[in-house]
Amino acid sequence: MQRQPARALLIDLDGVLRRWRSPEAVEEKYALEPGILLRTAMSWDIYRPAVAGELSDAEWMRLIAERLPLPADDAAAAVAEWQTHRGTVDPEVLAFVREVRAAGRPVGLATNATDRLRGDLTALGLDGDFDAVVSSWELKVHKPAPAFYTRAAAALNLDPHWILFIDDDDRAVRAARVAGMPAYRWSERRDFPYLRAALGLG
Repeated sequence: MQRQPARALLIDLDGVLRRWRSPEAVEEKYALEPGILLRTAMSWDIYRPAVAGELSDAEWMRLIAERLPLPADDAAAAVAEWQTHRGTVDPEVLAFVREVRAAGRPVGLATNATDRLRGDLTALGLDGDFDAVVSSWELKVHKPAPAFYTRAAAALNLDPHWILFIDDDDRAVRAARVAGMPAYRWSERRDFPYLRAALGLG
């Protein structure tokens, strides 16, 4: 971490601010192998284009359904039911985000996302909580690509070394450090005192 406090915060969405419900109940209902929905969704050949702005979220979901070992109608229904839940906001993290903004530090959301992101932020009540939203789908470049961090810093009108980056993905954290950003790997430890100090909040 640099000696001078960071002047802004850049924070990930999924795994940090948003929590997802396990798809276990849906998989059980449709007699699917446990974990198959997430494994299929994260298959690189369909996940990468979905977060790089090459596929819509609807197209991504269709491709997931096509790969499930179910009749087409059942597969589509399973995926639709899984996607009905759009996650929940971690109240402690949201309180931290609002504390940082209240102290005069801009906060940007930096996430690998699809074209559903803006609607999700509205549904979750988060669309007024960020000074910038940096979406991989909109940028057409995803974490941990170096250009993502350059564009994110530009969105906050600061050089990267003044921006504290928080993510739960180690690759994204290491890439941010290479890009010149002080970065923190998020975990359940929730080291808010450390993060406040890094932002000069005491």
